[in-house]
Amino acid sequence: MIGKKGKDAEVEVELDESIQLDENGDEVVAEPEVDPLQAAQAEIAELKDKLLRTHAEMDNLRKRTQREIADAHKFGVEKFATSLLDVMDNLERALAVEEGNEAAFREGVQLTLNSWHEMMSRFEVKRIDAVGEPFDPHHHEALSQMPSAEPTGTVIAQHVAGYTLHGRLIRPAKVLVSSGPAA
Repeated sequence: MIGKKGKDAEVEVELDESIQLDENGDEVVAEPEVDPLQAAQAEIAELKDKLLRTHAEMDNLRKRTQREIADAHKFGVEKFATSLLDVMDNLERALAVEEGNEAAFREGVQLTLNSWHEMMSRFEVKRIDAVGEPFDPHHHEALSQMPSAEPTGTVIAQHVAGYTLHGRLIRPAKVLVSSGPAA
């Protein structure tokens, strides 16, 4: 205790011994001691909660991704199918042409074929025309060989056109290949 003398009375001030001061004279508040076992158990509980939440989020992500993949498989050709409907409508119009009007029928079929080629090019389906080209086993399927005036290995006829989709072969052109001049 520190005593102070005033006018006629003595005032006693008690210093709290639990208050500590730092080097600047500021009060230092001591944190209450935490039981290390309780702190570890609290941290474990928090980490378990985070782990469970992460597992739930990953499970939801997996399920959502599976649904999106299934939808992509189901509806991935929707634009292509819609474009095919236009070609089908043109074919039905061509069949509706009156008998005896073959010129109109041919014109309708030609317009339909043109719309078919235009639609296929929109979807990066490219036709392989092989006549006059050197035989390429990556794009052509040789049905047979026959002698011709063309050099050996040149495609001289095409039975069926080949097609690629975005550069990948989806059907080879079925061709007849020259075996060179007849001997």
